[in-house]
Amino acid sequence: MPRSARSATLRDAVGLGVAVGLYGAAFGAAADAAGLNVWQAMTLSLVMFTGASQFALVGVLGAGGSALAAVGSALLLGTRNTVYGVRLVPLLKPQGLRRFGTAHWVIDETTALSLAAPDRGLARLAFLAGGASIYLLWNLTTVAGAVGAAALSGPALAALDAVVPAAFLALLWPRLRKGFPEAAVQRRVALGGAVVALALTPIVPAGVQVIAAVVAVALAGRPRAREEAA
Repeated sequence: MPRSARSATLRDAVGLGVAVGLYGAAFGAAADAAGLNVWQAMTLSLVMFTGASQFALVGVLGAGGSALAAVGSALLLGTRNTVYGVRLVPLLKPQGLRRFGTAHWVIDETTALSLAAPDRGLARLAFLAGGASIYLLWNLTTVAGAVGAAALSGPALAALDAVVPAAFLALLWPRLRKGFPEAAVQRRVALGGAVVALALTPIVPAGVQVIAAVVAVALAGRPRAREEAA
């Protein structure tokens, strides 16, 4: 394995890990806004460790939804990690107990880093370096965000209501740009889910609209005939 390739892989993995890991502060603040204490926010980041699902869970709870709706929303968003795992197993080939640790770090970023690597050795390095840096920083900044939010009061505390929507918009926006692969499909997915969620919000309990929107997302994300032929 060339040293230059190894160094470049480490640089990219750790760089992405730092950028994504720092975002845990937003989750910590969102968890506090939803009524969770610091220990509960910490436990979610340690055990769940998949950002979109974590934000979905605290978002539903913060909106007054039931625990069942919150967990359902988180699980639906987390199903993509199963698909990632199927793709990564033949590439990483984890053995024994390492399979459990590897599975815990299967997220969007570690999958992208592994699949972008030029060979299996660098894929494993990218996965481990990216996963370790994201996991460590995400958990540290979750605590910082939760503790910092708990110390807020007045208008600053009220402003935390915007954390979850802003966080999801930040996650979604890059996927809607023309340079992103299958950007047209991504836009149909976003629009379909948004229309269904907004239409159902006034008439269903909090959190149910998120689950129902999955159906629209599945339909909106289905390739059109012309795209399939291409």
